[in-house]
Amino acid sequence: MRVLVTGGTGVVGTGTVTELIARGHEVVLVSRHAAEDARQWPSGVVPHPGDVANAASLRGAADDCDVVLHMVGIVDETEHATFADVNVGGTRNMLAETERAKVRRFIFVSSLGAPTGRSAYHASKRQAEALVRGFHGQWVIARPGNVYGPGDEQISLLLRMVRSPSPVIPKIGDGDQPIQPVWWEDVAIALANIVERTDLGGRELDIAGPDLTSQNDLVDRFARITGRDVHAVSVPDVLATMGSKLVSLVGWDMSFNEQQVTMLHEGNAIPSGGVNALDTVLKVTPTPLDDGLRRLADAQQEQLPSSGIGTLKRKRFWADIAACPHGPAELFALFRTNFNDVTPVFVEAAPEPGTTDLIDEGETVTLALPLRGHVQVRVAELDDTQATLLTLEGHPLAGAVRFCSARADGMVRFQIEVYDRPATMLDLVAMRTLGDRLQNHTWEQVVRAMIERSGGRAPGGVQQSEESLDEAGAATIERWLADLAVRRKREENAERISAGR
Repeated sequence: MRVLVTGGTGVVGTGTVTELIARGHEVVLVSRHAAEDARQWPSGVVPHPGDVANAASLRGAADDCDVVLHMVGIVDETEHATFADVNVGGTRNMLAETERAKVRRFIFVSSLGAPTGRSAYHASKRQAEALVRGFHGQWVIARPGNVYGPGDEQISLLLRMVRSPSPVIPKIGDGDQPIQPVWWEDVAIALANIVERTDLGGRELDIAGPDLTSQNDLVDRFARITGRDVHAVSVPDVLATMGSKLVSLVGWDMSFNEQQVTMLHEGNAIPSGGVNALDTVLKVTPTPLDDGLRRLADAQQEQLPSSGIGTLKRKRFWADIAACPHGPAELFALFRTNFNDVTPVFVEAAPEPGTTDLIDEGETVTLALPLRGHVQVRVAELDDTQATLLTLEGHPLAGAVRFCSARADGMVRFQIEVYDRPATMLDLVAMRTLGDRLQNHTWEQVVRAMIERSGGRAPGGVQQSEESLDEAGAATIERWLADLAVRRKREENAERISAGR
């Protein structure tokens, strides 16, 4: 089938597009930067640049399609994107394009709380659902609950707070509001099943995970997963709705508007007596919550330099080693397999249960940093003499570090290159006061440790350089690292597609 998909770049959308391609379907991807977004899949995606809030940009998108899967939606309003324009108007526009192209099936992804929720977000979803029920063809409304996966804005945020240096983290109210989170890949399979089934017309399907939980319970589960000793403390609604300005002073990334607080107090679970369509109707075997949370712990998204603030810097730390009994590849292999041992005593690799300190392609490496808690990097590329690691969400820096070894004037050079910006304004202040010196000391110590382990000597000692990149230089580095992230994502999606066929 040929399936038009909106919202195909979000947490659920990415998984759904991958699942559809794995089943042999062709996807028309509608997004504002469709050509760029489509690069994360090896094949099977036809990009159509468009904005659901702009009806003219959608014309022609649904031509020759068999079904439309409309997932685009916003959970928070901005000056340029309102619930009325995107959640309601965008659905109206997609229905119009579907009917213009004479596509007979329309699947709408709503929200579990849409029927009764008091928030403006849920009200907009109710309005959109009413529009869908007026579609002249066959319609299905799917209502996922709290979806968690790489890049989600709620449970991943809680994970990052647990990993922060503070022993206490905030919670709204008593923290016992019921939540029934569902793993993103389960929702992707469920939506792909809806696409393939023609017997669900006129159905409204609630989709949630198998376990009922809460903020308090999630904090306890994450504490066990990460090995952190943390406690949740209540934050009054009025403080929560003030945004992140006050709580960010202690390192918490927490920002809720009044509508989101309302949604949290209402809970997010299938009502008593309701039916969870995930397994009963759609025949998806649900991922147990503990399994999903453990997978989430290593699935955070890359934090590229383009998302940081301030000047992009390039730092180099290196030593030219004479009389080294190892060639570049042998020396680099020594570094890869002894990564934790060559880092300073105040930087611990693999501080969490079950994590790795091995530098291997695709691996997520967790580090414990002083004053920062647990942060992560991902090995985006690796060969015999070099590796590039990208920082992940929650790291104080947005960028990358490259380790490499090579021949240099008859000696073997071991070098570390760092390209980064502070991730937030708080991180910018921290880097200017202590962070820069701590970072420099860390990488100098790594180079010094590699000199000792090499069995040679470095006549020039550890050398260092630093520069602030101009606009053109920064753009080149940003594009290089963005391409690395897309290539890694493309390889992961290719593996999922291959496994599904």
